[in-house]
Amino acid sequence: MAESTRDLQQRLERTLLGGPRRYTRFDVAKLADVPEERSRRLWRALGFATVDDDEVVFTDADVEAMRIADQLVQSGLVERGLEVAVTRALGQHLSRLAEWQVHMLWELITGNPELADNDGQVTRLVDRLLPELERVQSFVWRRHLAAYAGRAFANADEGMETRTQVVGFVDMVGYTRLTRQVDEEELSRVLDSFETLATEVIADRHGRVVKMIGDEVLFVTDSSADAGDIALTLAERTGTDELPAVRAGLAAGRVLSRFGDVYGSVVNVAARLTSVARPGTVLVDRALASELEPLAQFEIRTRRPVAVRGYHRLRPAALRRGSEQPTGRFASSQERAAEAMGLAETVADPDSEQEPAAPADVTVGPRRRRRRR
Repeated sequence: MAESTRDLQQRLERTLLGGPRRYTRFDVAKLADVPEERSRRLWRALGFATVDDDEVVFTDADVEAMRIADQLVQSGLVERGLEVAVTRALGQHLSRLAEWQVHMLWELITGNPELADNDGQVTRLVDRLLPELERVQSFVWRRHLAAYAGRAFANADEGMETRTQVVGFVDMVGYTRLTRQVDEEELSRVLDSFETLATEVIADRHGRVVKMIGDEVLFVTDSSADAGDIALTLAERTGTDELPAVRAGLAAGRVLSRFGDVYGSVVNVAARLTSVARPGTVLVDRALASELEPLAQFEIRTRRPVAVRGYHRLRPAALRRGSEQPTGRFASSQERAAEAMGLAETVADPDSEQEPAAPADVTVGPRRRRRRR
């Protein structure tokens, strides 16, 4: 490049930070009229490393941000006890966004040699892109604000933090083995395809993606039927040459929502159900099974209790698309009676209670042999 890499870095930094570094941490606290220890806690909560007291790393924008944060607390909009937690959540979400945007910019620069050889063009590109990215982010943020506000007012009887929801986990089967068999480019393609499919299916059915955890997606919905349709659709649209099969676990009940994440026993049950589900199947807990059983579009098949971490007798049910076959808790007995009378052929049930072959990346303990009677 025409100038040193260090010079280019400083120029980009001034553009991104809105000015040069000129203040120490003590300077920021004094100019914003915020206690020094409090400013230190907020800086760490944002995800940034602690700096030396005499290190000049802050800009005018940092002073203004600290002043605004203090005003939000003083006005009562943000509770003083939640100030650090809110700041931490903001820092964690925006750091992921920033990482992706820098990666996108780097690929653009390295993919265009004429751009990479001209530091001035790189700086001008960032100058043009930054306002546009801020506008898009502001638009998306406002749309999400409107969506969440709509749901909050539509369910005014329930609290904002704790409410009744369906929690779902959908997990790619054999992911650990896949990481050993494909290169980074192919792994990236698979993860991108899975994330795209999961995001579209969940959004189309009024759900919300809580987070993607590598080979797994965690989502919530307000509707039991929507949750069942999401899980079954993802199971139906995977297990191809493009994407490995998935398995899913769903549970319904009271859920604690905190800074974009969800917590509680319902979340744990959904995770445990996913861990024991067979590839291509969906397991639900008893609460959700009772809600879905009356719906014609679904079929519920109760399974024997299983022992999983934290739950000694977790009773799952397999969820399937509805059919004209007998459904509900008496379906299996009706089918056996029909077979005994010669009224129906015996058809292999993909959700039968035969011991499934464990996926290659799941550790399964020794199984007891069944005693013949």
